Parts: sequence; C-alpha cells; structure tokens
Amino acid sequence: MQRSLRYLIAFALLVVLAAGLIYDVTWHPARQEQMPVTCNAKDATPPILVPGQALKVMTWNVQYLAGKRYVFWYDLSDGSGPDERPTPEDIAYNLDEVARVIRDEQPDIVLLQEVDDGAKNTGYTNQLALLQERVTDLYPCSTEAFYWKSDFVPNPHIYGSVGTKLATLSRYRLDTAERLQLPSPSGNWLGRLFEPKRALLVSYLPLRDGGQLAVVNTHLGDFKPGDDTVQRQVAATTQRLDTLEANGTLWVSGGDFNLLPQGQYQRLPAEQREQYAPESQLHALWEKYPMIPSNDDVNGESPRKWYTRFPNDPRVNGPDRTLDYLFYSPALKRIDAQVRQEDTLLISDHLPVIGRFLLPGAP
Repeated sequence: MQRSLRYLIAFALLVVLAAGLIYDVTWHPARQEQMPVTCNAKDATPPILVPGQALKVMTWNVQYLAGKRYVFWYDLSDGSGPDERPTPEDIAYNLDEVARVIRDEQPDIVLLQEVDDGAKNTGYTNQLALLQERVTDLYPCSTEAFYWKSDFVPNPHIYGSVGTKLATLSRYRLDTAERLQLPSPSGNWLGRLFEPKRALLVSYLPLRDGGQLAVVNTHLGDFKPGDDTVQRQVAATTQRLDTLEANGTLWVSGGDFNLLPQGQYQRLPAEQREQYAPESQLHALWEKYPMIPSNDDVNGESPRKWYTRFPNDPRVNGPDRTLDYLFYSPALKRIDAQVRQEDTLLISDHLPVIGRFLLPGAP
C-alpha cells in the first residue's frame, strides 16, 4: 500500500513537472496588449497624414523569405512534402528581392505576414530587422506582433523554436499599436499550446486635422472541415472594423485571409478545393466593406491578374487563386489597385496586393 502511494505521488510530481515545462516553452499572450512603436527618422520627424491626400498601401505574405524552390511538408495535403527548411542563401536572396520590390513600389504603408524571428528553420534570425536595414530611409516607423511563438514545437519537421510575426512599416508617424487576439481552435488543449495564435495588429496614424487612420494587419488560419475557427476569426475581424467605423475612425485592413473570393472555389481543380469551403466565409466582410481585389475584379474579363497565391505544389504551374486582400472604410476612395505578379512569382508563395486610396477631406 505504501509502495503504491509512493508511485502515485511520483507520477503526480512527473505530471506537474511536465505541465510546468510545457507551459514554460509555450507562449501565452494576452487577449489585448499594447505593442511597441518605433519611429526613427534620421533627418526629420516622420510626416503626419493630411486629409484629402492619396495613400498607397501594400500587403504581402513574404513566406518567411523561403521562396519557390521548395515543396515543404505542409504544402501537400498529406504532409508528404520533402522539404523542411530553406537554405540561408535562399533566405538572403529573397530578403533582397522583397526589399527591391518595396523600394520600387514605395507604398506609404507596408503590411507583412509570415516574418520570422527566432525560428529554428530560418536560422533564428530577425527577418524584420534585416529588412528594415534595407528600407529604413523609406519607413522610419514600424510595429510588429507575434502570432506564432514557442521555444520548442514537438513536430518532427521542426523540433525546435518557432517565431512568426505580423509587421507594419509606415512612411508616416505611428502613434500607438495593439495586438488583438483572434479566436483559436477549440480542439485538443495540449496541441493548441504549440499552434499559431492568430491576431490583429492594429496601428494608429494621426491625421493633421486631429483624426486617426487605423491600419489593421492580419493572417487568418487555415480552413478545416467541421471546424468553425476561421468563421469566428472573420466575425471577430468584422466586429473590430465595425467598431472603428462606428467611431468615425478611418481604416484600412490587409493581410492573408486564407479565403477565396466569390465564385473561385468552383474554378479550382477538385484536388485543390479541400482547403476551402464551397461558400467562402469571407462574405461576412465583403458584404459590408469594399475590398481589393473585389469580386467584380476576380470575376471580370481578366481574373488571372488578380490571383495572389502561387502554392509550392508541383501540381500547380502558376498563381491560381486569390487569398490576400485589402479592405477599407467606405469613406476612403479607391484610386487604383493591382496584384504585382510580373517579377514576384519566385519570391514567395503569395503575391503583393497594392491599393491607392484618397483620404476624405480637403488637403
């Protein structure tokens, strides 16, 4: 009896120690928290937005600078992709390519997703810091927020640390920023500890008339049949945009939404459809707010020029779907828009979406 009690106590201690270790290596962000904002202008203070001016915004999932020479394990639905990590040489090359495109386009605001920092599979480097070295003269202000972070992930393809961020760069002054947690899957609690924790990174830029422009950066989760997580993430995003709109705050939101526009599901090959629902959950957003690319764009005479996704899947020979968008307040006027495809196909498995808007008010 005493021996059984000792075994029971020892087992309980092991469980407590294991739980403590798991908690220690995983990440537990608050539901809402302020993010640091950095503004480093060498020659002058960053300019302030002026009512009535034009504003150019780019959103781009840069795929942790991996590029297109790989088929990673997660790129195939059965997890059989042969590659686990990009080489340092490819990361360095794609870093320069991302900087080249940004410098060529010179958007006023850049929204980036899948920017690694401290991840084993990308050499533990801070990719945002390396990019900022190349564009700091254009973008004195920035903010960032993790949405995947762990000192150790037991996935055999990783067996080490992960760190992935949202990052926002701005030519104009940023006052504050906050990270807002999005709903997470409701499955196995232990597995959830090691998974991404999707979020909104909301930045606030002052306007010269005393108002604000809110810039919302995000990367939603993957659709899984029978799981309503993505639907709840869209609903939470919509609610946040509704709040901004109700408060009279101008806003633009961009990112990788991982969801198809109207009518595109039916045009995908059958083997590519399993990642999406027949009726896109994104309708909750497009029914309320204008988006780029719009449903008219992707269903018009030249739908291919609005594709933003080029999967690292050997069955796909080029961009074949749209997953990345800019949404914006109806108070902003769309001037023009494009998906930059011609020289970005080999940099990432996503393509940059660019929109130009006119802010309301007299300049």
